[in-house]
Amino acid sequence: MKSSIRTAAVSGMAVVAMLGVTACNATATAENGKPASSSSAAPGSSETSTPTPTTDPVVYTTTPSDDADDVSVDTRVTATAQKGTLKKASLSYVSKKGNKITVDGTLKDGTWTAGELLEPGVEYTLALEAEDPDGRADEVTRTFRTANLRLDDQVYTSVSPRDGGTVGIGMPVVMRFDLPVKDKANFEKHMKVTSSPAQAGSWYWLSSKEAHWRPRSYWKPGTKVHVEADLNGVSAGGGRWGEQSRTSDFTIGRSLIAKVNLQTHQMDVFINGKFTKRIPVTGGRPGFITRSGTKVIMDKVTNITMRAETIGLKKGDTGYYEDTPVKYAMRVTNSGEFLHTAPWSVKDQGHRNVSHGCTGMSDANGQWLYGQTRIGDVVETVGTARPMTMGNGYADWNLSWSTWTAGSAL
Repeated sequence: MKSSIRTAAVSGMAVVAMLGVTACNATATAENGKPASSSSAAPGSSETSTPTPTTDPVVYTTTPSDDADDVSVDTRVTATAQKGTLKKASLSYVSKKGNKITVDGTLKDGTWTAGELLEPGVEYTLALEAEDPDGRADEVTRTFRTANLRLDDQVYTSVSPRDGGTVGIGMPVVMRFDLPVKDKANFEKHMKVTSSPAQAGSWYWLSSKEAHWRPRSYWKPGTKVHVEADLNGVSAGGGRWGEQSRTSDFTIGRSLIAKVNLQTHQMDVFINGKFTKRIPVTGGRPGFITRSGTKVIMDKVTNITMRAETIGLKKGDTGYYEDTPVKYAMRVTNSGEFLHTAPWSVKDQGHRNVSHGCTGMSDANGQWLYGQTRIGDVVETVGTARPMTMGNGYADWNLSWSTWTAGSAL
């Protein structure tokens, strides 16, 4: 360090000596008799000069590129910076309703990635901030426009159970789509179910327009379930994309299982694993046999009218009946099976099957059961040779676990 200072001092003295010589020469009289300038510049030189940048400018790389048009909605927006460090990014657009929407994203290892895919037919603005190697701030803005889509190009999704509900231990997660999903695997990658406590489960596709998720065994009472269908902009195949994303958070209530034996004509109700009540019942007579298997309560209604036409009967057919009012009913199949009050058959309840396929009971017992049950409670029926079939209500529990998981698209 000392030798460096000494060298610098000696160099400074040499410079001063040279400046002294120059100053003496500059005081000479010019030809016109005037003193010559003491700071004459070399011919052709400028009095001042622009400093040369010490670094190259920051270079940004974005997906999509700046001013891109007709961008597919399943594009994931990203941004990076070369010859600098990306510090911040902001992606936004103005919705068709005139609202400014900002898209969340994450900055990791120098790359910013948008947290969601894109909306159709809007212009996006991507504002970027970086820092060059010298610590100077740099800002740029990029824009692009997404492709327009028709309603027929977009798949609408509904999720059940709805947000905030409490359901029984047999309730599956149900996703329905208004248009067929051809790329089921791609959709399923973005359909997630998590729970606390965690329970292993899987999706099963009933068709291209409906998928169910259930755990391996009945839900544990008190479980908190979160459903996330992050499908907005996701390709459904066949030139269609998800229209929007959906979420639902619901709770599993106490355990209720109603065990129906149509040979003994009794229903035993278990709440939280404990036997609670035995109810005399009647099931479907020959020609209208009640289905055996595990069913799930899909809906609850009061003061409804049962009509023969709903099970395919018309006047003159064997078994036809006039419209019949019912006080309490709990649906368990799409095809029209209910657990319901049937005061007209009290004398048969506990003895024989005389219904058109429903499980009937007295008004008092039906009112009690209606007050105890909720959507998603389980009804296990035995005693007939007619089985439940997939798609006829929530028949999910009638499949073995290996068969169920084979129904996943992944």
